[in-house]
Amino acid sequence: MEKQLKPTVLILCTGNSCRSHMAEGILRSVAGGILDVQSAGSAPAGFVHPLAIRALNEIGIDISTNRSKHLNEYLNCNVETVITVCDNADKACPVFPGQANRHHWPFPDPAKVKGSDEEVWLAFGRVRDDIHRLFTDYGQTREKAAKEIGKIIDKRQDLD
Repeated sequence: MEKQLKPTVLILCTGNSCRSHMAEGILRSVAGGILDVQSAGSAPAGFVHPLAIRALNEIGIDISTNRSKHLNEYLNCNVETVITVCDNADKACPVFPGQANRHHWPFPDPAKVKGSDEEVWLAFGRVRDDIHRLFTDYGQTREKAAKEIGKIIDKRQDLD
């Protein structure tokens, strides 16, 4: 039996510099064994925000080699699930080939917070923690479902 490729989950934001990269890193750390996790933006900033990198480093996840990408890079790819993490990306989001699921889970943009360095950093930490809770739950749910499907497949193969 030929091994199937992992389903792609594409996380979209406008700038693809903060929230989508944090979500990508977290979901990949939880369910990267069963999912191909990617992120992109409708109007990419061209960089991954240093405070997003720092926020994930603080919880043991390295996104320092990630790059800011345009969602057009995925228009010809088989994308099983699209998750938008900001309202602008939700409005600009096209339908991708093979898309079976679409979720909109918006988070505030920590890069737009005005204030002292400490206030901005705290905003990144709050958004990271919120993204961590939601995407960890989602990843664990996907892992549990994959295990159940694996058990069913194993039982069917035993019957053959």
